[in-house]
Amino acid sequence: MCCRVYPCRARLAEVREDRSPLRPSCRGGHAACRCESRPERAGVGAQGQLRTAGPNDGGCGSGAPGVRVLVTGANGFVGRSVVRRLLADGHRVVAAVGPGASGSPGAPNLTSVSLDLANDVSVRACFAEPVDAVIHLAAIALSRAADRDPALAWSVNAGGTGKLTAALAAAATGWNTPPLFLLASTADVYAWQQRPIKEEDCVQPSTAYSASKLGAELAVEQAARLSGLKAIIARPFPASGAGQDESFWIPARCKMLREVKRNGWAAVPVGDLTAVRDFLHVDDVADAYALLLQRGTPGEVYNIASGRAVTLDEIHTRLEQLLDIAPKREVDSSQVRREARPYLVGDAAKLRAATGWRPARTLDDILRDVLDAQKN
Repeated sequence: MCCRVYPCRARLAEVREDRSPLRPSCRGGHAACRCESRPERAGVGAQGQLRTAGPNDGGCGSGAPGVRVLVTGANGFVGRSVVRRLLADGHRVVAAVGPGASGSPGAPNLTSVSLDLANDVSVRACFAEPVDAVIHLAAIALSRAADRDPALAWSVNAGGTGKLTAALAAAATGWNTPPLFLLASTADVYAWQQRPIKEEDCVQPSTAYSASKLGAELAVEQAARLSGLKAIIARPFPASGAGQDESFWIPARCKMLREVKRNGWAAVPVGDLTAVRDFLHVDDVADAYALLLQRGTPGEVYNIASGRAVTLDEIHTRLEQLLDIAPKREVDSSQVRREARPYLVGDAAKLRAATGWRPARTLDDILRDVLDAQKN
C-alpha cells in the first residue's frame, strides 16, 4: 500500500506564497513587485532567489563578492564540489565541517566553522554572523551505516536538520533580509517504481537512511510553517565521482576491478547487477544546487536527475572495458543487497524548467574520474 506523507508541494505552500514574518509579502505580481525607486541589495529577493551584488548595492559596490552561503558538510564528498562551485561563482562561503575535521585551506572568500549537529551551542554559533543562504549537506549518507544505527541516523539527519533550521530562524529575526535554506534530501524517499520518478510521486521510505532524510524534510516543513523560513528541498539521484568513499558502489567496483587487473585474477565477485540506476557526476549535482539558490522557488521540491537509465551490469562492463580486462563474474551472496530497489531513475523536467540545468558530464566522465583518483 502506498502512503503519501504530506506532499511537499502542499506542505510548503506558506513559504512559496512568501508569508514569512521576516519579510513583508509582495502581492502585486511580477512587474508590480519591482521597487524602481530602491535598488536591490545582494541577498534574498521577494521570490526567495538569491541576488548577487550589483553596482548600486549599498555597502557592496561594483566588483564586491556575491552572497554569503553557509555550507554544512563542506568537507564531505558533495560538499567539496559545492564549495568550489560557489567560490567560482563569486560567493562568500562559510564551510561548516564536523568536529575535529580540518577546515578548508585559506582562500579568498572562504572561512571555516566547526559544526556538531548534536550540540545546540555549536549549531547556534554557525549563525553568529548573518548569511544569505544555507546549503545543508551534512548527514549520515551511507545507507548501510544508517541501517546499523537507525537512532543515530535519525538524530543526525532529521534531528540535526531540526536544530539547524530552528537556530537559523531564530538568528534571522535580527537580520536585514531573510535567508534561503536548501536541504539536500535524497531520491530514496520515493516509493519503489518502474518508471522515472517525478516530484509529485508518492514518498515511502524503505530504509533507515531514507526515513531519516524524509524526517529532515519534515523538519524543514515545520520550520517553514512556524517561522516562515524560505526553504527549497532537493532530491538528488545517486551521485559519484573522484573522492567518493569506497563504501559506495561505483568506487567499490572500481577498486575491485583495479585489483583484478593488478593481480591478474581470472574471476571477480559480484552482487546483483540487474538493478537500474540514474547516476550523476558530483559536479553536476553541485551545479544544480548553485542554480537552485539563484532560480529555485521556496516551498518547492526539485529532483536532480539525468533521466538516463543504466543497469549496474552495463556500468560493470564499461569499467572492464576501460581497464581492458574481461574476468569471469561469480555471484557473491554477501554482495547482494535484498533491500536495494530494482529501479531508481528520475525526471528532472521541473528543475530544467526552473533553472535551465542539465547534466554536463557523462557516465564515462564519472568512471574515468574515479579510476584516475584511485590510481593517484
